Amino acid sequence: MSFREDGYAAVDWAARYLEGVGERPVLAQVEPGEIRAALPASPPGRGEPFADILRDLDAVLMPGITHWQSPNFFAYFATTGSEPGILAELLIAALNQVGILWRTGPALVELEQQAMAWLAELLGLPAGWHGQIEDTASISTLTALAVARSRFPDRRVVVCSEQAHSSVDKAARILELEVRKTPVDDEFRLRPDLLDLTGACAVVATVGTTSTTSVDPVHAIADRAGDVWLHVDAAYAGSGWVLPELRWSQAGVERADSLVVNAHKWLLVPMGCSCLWTQRPEEFRDAFSLVPEYLRTPDDVVSASELAIPLGRGFRALKLWAVLRCYGREGLQSVLAEHLRLAALFEEWVRDEPGWELCAPRPFSVVCFRREGSDEENATLLERVNATGELFISHTKLNDRYVLRLAVGNLRTTEDDVRRAWNVIRREGAR
Repeated sequence: MSFREDGYAAVDWAARYLEGVGERPVLAQVEPGEIRAALPASPPGRGEPFADILRDLDAVLMPGITHWQSPNFFAYFATTGSEPGILAELLIAALNQVGILWRTGPALVELEQQAMAWLAELLGLPAGWHGQIEDTASISTLTALAVARSRFPDRRVVVCSEQAHSSVDKAARILELEVRKTPVDDEFRLRPDLLDLTGACAVVATVGTTSTTSVDPVHAIADRAGDVWLHVDAAYAGSGWVLPELRWSQAGVERADSLVVNAHKWLLVPMGCSCLWTQRPEEFRDAFSLVPEYLRTPDDVVSASELAIPLGRGFRALKLWAVLRCYGREGLQSVLAEHLRLAALFEEWVRDEPGWELCAPRPFSVVCFRREGSDEENATLLERVNATGELFISHTKLNDRYVLRLAVGNLRTTEDDVRRAWNVIRREGAR
């Protein structure tokens, strides 16, 4: 086994994959259980060459890959693992840092602090907030709500919008808290006048809801919150704050106790980089600090494990740092501005096409639309479009109606890709 030779082969495989990913069927073309059935039932008795891994990646696993890296991926929140982030993942694995303490990974700890400070500056967040990297927004939200519960142990309610992400419900289930949903207005934004914060330890405001990317009025929610912990979920839309023209959606966020933005959604970082900030790190430490004797050191530092749920943490900051350095402010602004332009184009085409309708405002790069007809017809249309393999879109329900979603967010998506997607959608709709 030659690490260099295998490494060159793996990088070459990755480069060829990225070059041709736009030609592959976007949605995996397999049935449940098909991939596992193609794998050996037992592990090998003797080691195999790495070349066999690459061979089976193509022959066995590739049919079961849904290509999130495709320029034709328009479902959920389209994402990109960019080349600097991909290479950084290799270096992360090679270094294999385990940040249980400062002394077990000084570079890990201090790079994470600096990369989070850089990102906060790029997004226009208040200076001095503590930042840490979790793997997903679900864990970031769970962490924030655990702090809120610790701060108010006698309060057992989390308040959020009807449009809040399901991670709020799951975190509340884990923490044995009750979720109280607040109605939304005609633009799917939480109505502060209907907030009931009785017995609440936390209220969650969303900047960029999952279905429509609507923006809750954070200032008004903060006015009502009082001492209730205010967590802002900006997992998708927060990345847009790198653009000055989207800073309007940040209004009131400076009053949050905690904030999450996923760099792996719209900032070109590979999956597993959820950025969590707080202006109350002492509350995090009160909730999570637990240092057994075998982890005590004379170093005058607070370990990241004292402000988070896990003890060990990987070197995630390296991939964030790499992307920020290789793209810079101007590069990131250029990518996001183009995504907004493409989404606006698609929205215009839908608006101008007889027999189609827009179903929600478009503050960012997600368009909610449907063909005139029944829910069943629109659901069938979605299945037909995705079955072509030419693109992948998703759906939601708004006002009890089945609605299609097209999300622009992939680095490689061009105007031609968006136009082809619209042509496919219209073609299948005409059937």
